[in-house]
Amino acid sequence: MILDEAADGSIAPLYDDDILAEYEDVLHRKKFPFAERDIRAVIEAIKSRGIHVEAGAVDVTLPDMDDVIFYAVVMEKRKETDAYLVTGNLKHFPKDPFIVTPREMLDIITNGEQ
Repeated sequence: MILDEAADGSIAPLYDDDILAEYEDVLHRKKFPFAERDIRAVIEAIKSRGIHVEAGAVDVTLPDMDDVIFYAVVMEKRKETDAYLVTGNLKHFPKDPFIVTPREMLDIITNGEQ
């Protein structure tokens, strides 16, 4: 699982304040019965294991414009190194080779592909 890889240090999640706010909002939704302490633990783990990125502006239109921040953060980091946008909603993003599903990311980690 991708969260396990992040916890193990195999990957470092990229984030900014807007992404953390989005994660917190999503994790508090009624369809996800997470305890507050578990939500706090996930957010703190992202902060401690992840890389804070100040995203620049991107010229992209997405079906859900709330997703632009994820794309912008990855595009900013890609200016200096490889970075991937891992999502279960590929249809919400452009068809770029660095936008992958969780399964594809696990394959990249396991096989060392890029």
